[in-house]
Order: sequence, then structure tokens, then C-alpha cells
Amino acid sequence: MSASPHDAAAGQPLVELVGSGTPVTCADGRIVAYHDLDCAASTPSLPAVYRAVREFVPWYSSVHRGAGFKSQVSTAAYEHARASLLSFARGTDPGDDVAIICRNTTEAINHLAYRLELRPGDVVATTVAEHHANLLPWARIAQRRWIECESDGTFGLDAVTDALESSPRPRLLAITGASNVTGWMPPVTSICELAHDRGVPVAMDAAQLAPHRPIPPGPDFVAFSGHKMYAPFGAGTLIGPRSAFAEGDPFLAGGGAVDLVSTDEVIWTEPPDREEAGSPNVIGAIALDAAVAQLGRIGWDAMVSHEAVLGRRLRTGLAAIDGVRLLGPDLQTDVLAMATFTVEGMHHALLACRLAVEFGVGVRHGCFCAHPYLMRLLGLSAAEIAQARNEVLAGDRRNIPGAVRASCGIGTSSDDIDALLEAVRELAAGLPPPLSYEQHALTGDFSPVGQVPGWPQIPEHAAAACTKG
Repeated sequence: MSASPHDAAAGQPLVELVGSGTPVTCADGRIVAYHDLDCAASTPSLPAVYRAVREFVPWYSSVHRGAGFKSQVSTAAYEHARASLLSFARGTDPGDDVAIICRNTTEAINHLAYRLELRPGDVVATTVAEHHANLLPWARIAQRRWIECESDGTFGLDAVTDALESSPRPRLLAITGASNVTGWMPPVTSICELAHDRGVPVAMDAAQLAPHRPIPPGPDFVAFSGHKMYAPFGAGTLIGPRSAFAEGDPFLAGGGAVDLVSTDEVIWTEPPDREEAGSPNVIGAIALDAAVAQLGRIGWDAMVSHEAVLGRRLRTGLAAIDGVRLLGPDLQTDVLAMATFTVEGMHHALLACRLAVEFGVGVRHGCFCAHPYLMRLLGLSAAEIAQARNEVLAGDRRNIPGAVRASCGIGTSSDDIDALLEAVRELAAGLPPPLSYEQHALTGDFSPVGQVPGWPQIPEHAAAACTKG
């Protein structure tokens, strides 16, 4: 399905995603169409993806090691998906790169961290703006050199140059393609030129960028996830030079990764099969294949135009509300269609809960799996961070700092934005709650007191805090 410029300008969805308009119950008994403004976390499925999965399931079989007809069909479909991912990330000339199909971006970066054979004395240059997926894997095996950000969450090329030229020279530069907190997009092409001029390869976390903008050609390694690309079936990919995976033990050892095994020897097979031990997620690969095909049919021009309209409406609308503080770059900076904000005098977890319970608006709150970045955006002092740390160590998560994030995608409409803005406007103005809320020390989250008809009930011991991550 494609969209006309008029559709984008009018703020209508480019595609009605699976589950769009699902009715949900509000605290006052109203049934409203759900306003999904949490696309930066996970996206609903594209209808084309859902259809592709349904149509493939009867043909599902093991791949690469079955002679039967269904196995051959499955193998062909799986390898078609691999080729599609390479084309999506690298264009028509992928060179000698390979696409390794894995669970998600986090697994992909952990995979890469292992395969680069870094040593404890090696340095990985990275930024304080990263998602934890691009911070924590490097800390296990190497030293990290930080590229700091300004108070608006951005950093310049000079800061990158300083990190690249400090001694010892980094083995790798690990950088995000787009922040999952502010939507800011570092100048990746220029950054890659700086790194390559100094002999430093670049790994890019493209999880937030890939559904919204073309992947730039500069990074040596790229990782992204289907669950953010309208293909929520548990697959992602790591793309990089074949040579990086041609020697040494794979990240996972097991069947499918070998040519021959004896009791005292293993002959590993060639990449990418070497990197995909065990039975792969064929369904997830089929879903990702269908997603990149459908995004290609919609076209980047339509998607970027659509989200630009929504992003301006969202950010300017929030900035105009008394008591709202918008985090990140100024309104003139090109960012993805998202906004992270706080409301004066209201805990971020309570704000998110009230948006959901009273208005049917779904957002994300907390630290967005980017704690160092958010602490800087909030301007917290060392004492404030230390206090939060001590409380968490004592098992109390009620005061973990955080904010609220609203994020858009190709299924978002201007009505979704307006519903959020009106709700935030009322809450910031002091709208009394129609019922009582309680905060749980274990999770830090709020929930309605008592039973709200139609509202899910999650046992506290099974709940996971939005603020964690």
C-alpha cells in the first residue's frame, strides 16, 4: 500500500497496522480506540507481514538439512530473507558482506562483541547516548571510551575525533544511528569517514533508525530488529564483512554451524551458517523479509514525509503546554517522530499510567534502556543519581528518575497525536484523577487501586518495571 502526499500532509496513517483502532476500556467506562504512541519500543505488524507468515506456516519445515519438499521451500524462503536484509542495509551491491539472522539487535551486538575477539586492554569508543544494547556488551570484554553529549543530548564531530585520536587507538567505534530517547540522528556518514581515516571500524546500532530512514552505507557492521520494523516475530540481523566471521569459534556452538565433528575436532562451516547454530527462527525471517519488501513499496519519501508532519505536531504541541519540559534538541533540529518529556510535579510513571487508564493513550516511561543518556538530559546531579542508586540497591524503585516518551510510525495518525496533547494538557493543568492510584516499590510503576472493568491485572511479583532496563 502506498500513500499520496495529501495523505501524509493530512496526518492519516500510511498503513492501517494489525490491531489499529483496537477498543480499550478507560477508567470512566468509556470504550475508545487505542492510541498507540509507543512505536519506538515495538511496532504492530504490517498486514502484509501477517499475511506472509500465515501463508508460509503450512510450508514450514527445517532449513538447510532436509531433502523433503517443504524443507526445500523453507530453505529457499529463508535464504531469500537473508538476501533481502542484505539489500535493505547495503543496497544493490552488498560486496562480501553477510547477513546473520538472530533474535534482535541486542543479540546481534553481543554476537559481534564476541566475534571481534576483543581483549580486556582493548578500547571501544562509544557514546553516552547509546541504548544499553550498545553499551553493556562492550563492557564485558574491553574498555570503553566515552563520547560525551551536550545538555541537549547531541555531540559534534570534534568530540568523536578526540575519542578516535586518544591513545590507545580504539579497536572499534560503536554508535547509534538514531537515539531511542530523543530521536536525534548523529551525522553517521561523517563520523564513519573520521573513523575510517584513522583505521577504526564502525558498528552501528540501527534498531531505531532502520524503520524510519535509509541505513547509511558507512558503518562496517549494522544491527537491527524486526520488532521495531512492523515484523514482531522474533528475528533481527547482524550485517558485516564475511572476513569478520571466517575464522575462530562462532558465538553459538551447535548443529548447523559445522562441516564435520569428531570426538576431538570441529571443522566449522563457512559464514553465515557458521554463526547460526541450531534451528533458526524461519518464521521471523519470513516476517522480516515481508516487512522490508512492504517498506520498499511504501517508499522512504512517503514515510519520512508522513513522520515529519507527525513529529512537528507532537513536539511543538508538547512544547506549548505549560509545565511540560521537552528533552533533547531544539524544535529546529531534524529528529525522528518522537518526543520525550516530563510534566512538572508529576511522577513519570503516574503520568504514563493516567494517560493509559484515563485516555487510552499508550506511551513508554522510565529510562528507555539508556540510563546514562537520560540522566544527562534530565540534568541530574551526582548526589541525585547516588540517592536513586542507593534506593534501588535497597529494593525500592519508586524514585528511579525518568520521563515519558511518545513515538510515532507509519500507522500513527494526527488523531493519535491530538489525543495525547489534549490528555497531557489536562493533566498538566491539574485534572483530578477519577480514581486512586498506588505505586509499587518493587517496580516503581503505578496502577489503579481496585478493579477497573476491562483493565488487565498483573500480579506484582510478575510485573516488570518500565523504569528498569
